[in-house]
Amino acid sequence: MKAPRIWQEKACDDQMVAQLATELQVSPITARLLCLRGIDDLDRAKRFLSPALEHLHDPFGLADMSVAVERILGAIARKERIAIHGDYDVDGVTSTVILRRALELLGADVIHFLPERFRDGYGLQPAAIERLHADGVALIISVDCGIRAPEAARRARELGVDLIITDHHEPDAELPAALAVINPKRHDCGYADKNLAGVGVALKLVQALCTRAGRGSWIPAFIKIAAIGTLADVVPLQGENRIIAKLGLGMLSAGPHKVGVRSLLDVCGLTGKEIDSYHIGFVVAPRINAAGRMSTPDIAARLLLASDEAMAAEARELAEQLNAENLRRQQEEAEIVAQAKKLVETDLEIGSRTVIVVAGEGWHRGVIGIVASKLVDAFHRPAIVLSIENGVAQGSCRSIPSFNMLAALESCAELMAKFGGHKQAAGLTIEADRIREFRLRVNDYADGCLSPDDLRPRLWIDGTLQFKSISAQVASEIVALAPFGAGNPNPVFRTSRVEVVDGPRRVKERHLKMAFKQDGRVMRGIAWRASEREDFVAEHKAALDLAFSLEQDTWNGERYLQLNVADFKAPE
Repeated sequence: MKAPRIWQEKACDDQMVAQLATELQVSPITARLLCLRGIDDLDRAKRFLSPALEHLHDPFGLADMSVAVERILGAIARKERIAIHGDYDVDGVTSTVILRRALELLGADVIHFLPERFRDGYGLQPAAIERLHADGVALIISVDCGIRAPEAARRARELGVDLIITDHHEPDAELPAALAVINPKRHDCGYADKNLAGVGVALKLVQALCTRAGRGSWIPAFIKIAAIGTLADVVPLQGENRIIAKLGLGMLSAGPHKVGVRSLLDVCGLTGKEIDSYHIGFVVAPRINAAGRMSTPDIAARLLLASDEAMAAEARELAEQLNAENLRRQQEEAEIVAQAKKLVETDLEIGSRTVIVVAGEGWHRGVIGIVASKLVDAFHRPAIVLSIENGVAQGSCRSIPSFNMLAALESCAELMAKFGGHKQAAGLTIEADRIREFRLRVNDYADGCLSPDDLRPRLWIDGTLQFKSISAQVASEIVALAPFGAGNPNPVFRTSRVEVVDGPRRVKERHLKMAFKQDGRVMRGIAWRASEREDFVAEHKAALDLAFSLEQDTWNGERYLQLNVADFKAPE
């Protein structure tokens, strides 16, 4: 709420809205929200509002899926040892968990390997291939990694180990020489849904294996863990991602759960609660991520794999360990954010440029990605945060919607030892003495494709909504649009000239609580992290323009509607 934002209303075809409202028999407000999300025909709208397992696409539409399934089922039949190679974030851990559990149920001799950030580095490495080969593994399946690992694929081939890569990151022009490469982003893959998370791709492999083995009834059991990874990885919540997220959240809310998931939800304070995308993104996922950031991701994997009630005490201990690691992560993060902000605000070479590139000796590598995100939020510019150790810098990059971070890294590829990722988030390794040159090159690229207007923060408005139009029908229809996240943001409305009739009152010194009145109707609302604007609200109590979302809250068992205030300003 610190930086003034431009309120920009999204354009929409009113005729299409009216047609969809009539066909679906929903309010024009809901029809508009669907159209703004690109859902502008009756069939897609019905699937969006009521996603079901049968809406999942045929997994064999993914390139190399048949080859992978035949090889895996053959390995199970021949009792060959199979290893799943995951990644240390939530997406990688959940991918590992669902594929391992599926293979165990199918009778496989299966182990898993999750690289440790500080010992093994990022992604699929030749050293890990050698280690798994020495452990008697004949088949390695990567999840959420491997698409940019040609050296590891070559090493597997040299050792006579078959490698199946499943990933969702952007591939290079040439794919690794693996037995099978399953990635919807392959340029030669015609799969209908290109935006799956890593755990979504792993789920498609599980779906294919269960289908081929005549065990289709098992598929729903994997959805709730897949939902955690999908929501944590911030992929667009449409298509198959929406099916996974919506159904998985329902299962997480309803239970029952195996002992591991039950212990995790209990430590998170979510037992018996209706779990939504916020709970996953800001309560559950940070704890799972903390394992890979601060120590070993295997803590989280072991917890999620725990299914035997005899493991209750161990599961509780693992969940408490995740909690402790998350608290340690928060402390490290706060210290580095403060140091990084000081660099931006005091060093002209850093603070005056389009892309923020900051570096610190010994900064904890496990939290620099979060620090980069915090810098993007604070300054509305792309940010790259580098941790230097022994002359080598490991970096995490986060971007703004109008800037392709991966393309920026590709523009100066020769400066780095390694890099990879997405348009909005990436990672890199570079020699410390090349950081200044790297900062100049990345900014030269950014200056060529970003205008000053791109760097002005925007609040995207879905439409105007007067208090008198907020009916029970509208409220329930907006709830049906959840879960919210990337590709399906929580709708933000605007309304003009509301009166503040109660408050503003500070809550926990950071938030503002108040009640608003418009056309005789009073609605309560809260503005999160807006305490520094208390005087502004008090000054304009007679009339404010609001930007807000609608949310249902519960107090003493009673549900009520309140406004989640995104921004406010003096009437135009």
